[in-house]
Amino acid sequence: MLITQCSSSVLIVLMLLIFGAAVVRGGQQAIPAPDDVAAPPSDAQATASGLTHKELEAGQGSAHPGPTSDVTVHYTGWTTDGQMFDSSVTRGEPATFPLNRVISGWTEGVQLMVVGEKRRFWIPADLAYGNNPRPGAPQGMLVFDIELLAIQ
Repeated sequence: MLITQCSSSVLIVLMLLIFGAAVVRGGQQAIPAPDDVAAPPSDAQATASGLTHKELEAGQGSAHPGPTSDVTVHYTGWTTDGQMFDSSVTRGEPATFPLNRVISGWTEGVQLMVVGEKRRFWIPADLAYGNNPRPGAPQGMLVFDIELLAIQ
């Protein structure tokens, strides 16, 4: 009985940590989901791959990262039911990574951006982690707000 109770408690804690259900992250509260998290609005643009996006704030310049560029970004990700699952914003530290080492929706989408731009992406499952992802990864369509801070 004790093992079952412990296992249940551990499972609940892991679920809260993984899915961000009103969990305090990095000393800060989870960021509320945008109103349009469930589906892209009619004024969003779609690419041939099914990636949908909308500019939230304009950037400066005309340089775009390439498919293997290293980029520095701030981002927040939600599932379409509004659960935040990851955020560099709540950690208070931007993330830097090569675009060829992330989900393909990010690789495609961030290349559309210029430095200083903030854009929302609705990434279909086949461009994210899929509908049956590895343990700990969110499934289905994902929504990200991404701010491109630098292209290295």
